[in-house]
Amino acid sequence: MTTDRPDVTESPFTIDAGRIQIETQAFGYSHSRRDADGILTRDYEIGTTNVRLGLTNFTEVNFVWQPFGIERRTGPAVSERSSGTGNVDIRGKVNLWGNDTFEKPGSTALALLPFVSFPTDRDNGISTSGTDAGLIVPFSLQLTDKFGFGMNAGFVSVRAEQGNRHTKYLASAALSYEWTGVLGSYYEIAAEFGGDDGNAVLLGTGLTYMLDDNTQLDAGINIGVTRASDRGNPFIGISRRF
Repeated sequence: MTTDRPDVTESPFTIDAGRIQIETQAFGYSHSRRDADGILTRDYEIGTTNVRLGLTNFTEVNFVWQPFGIERRTGPAVSERSSGTGNVDIRGKVNLWGNDTFEKPGSTALALLPFVSFPTDRDNGISTSGTDAGLIVPFSLQLTDKFGFGMNAGFVSVRAEQGNRHTKYLASAALSYEWTGVLGSYYEIAAEFGGDDGNAVLLGTGLTYMLDDNTQLDAGINIGVTRASDRGNPFIGISRRF
């Protein structure tokens, strides 16, 4: 069982044809740095779920939805609260190689992951204001029996509130370690270039724990290292294969 969560870096592996895998962030919290006007933003993310459906032995389709979120903005003479549903994302993943041969040290895997993100409510402060689309290229390398390495590169075309579009570029790298047959950890750096507020860079780490062959628990935290990134983002989640 391989999952796309909990790290930012997507995996290049697809699930088997006819299988369903549900990966859910049960709860996540993030808080920003104060902006130029002294405003601090806190976000609460509840139940964001990625439903992965295996189509063939090397392709799958994903449906990602945030059923509920809360945003609080506080600062000098400002106290605002927004809530509602987030985007609906439709994603596809095509494994180019490595699905069935990623076993020994030195093995590699590569995939293509195109996606489209649709707004559910342009004015609730949780969903984006327009339709976004992009492509991620996930790559993995098995370093040793215990260590694995993953890397992503990609872009997303974003529609701003003013109606114009611009492109953000995505990059990440993650190192994973399998402590036992059921316990693992990861260490990650991820970046987003070309945002309205500048380039966002974060460091992340977390743990995964297999309850059984088809159920995984996870917990982690992301720490922003640039002014454009959130200061902190802890989260917990669960994944289940059927």
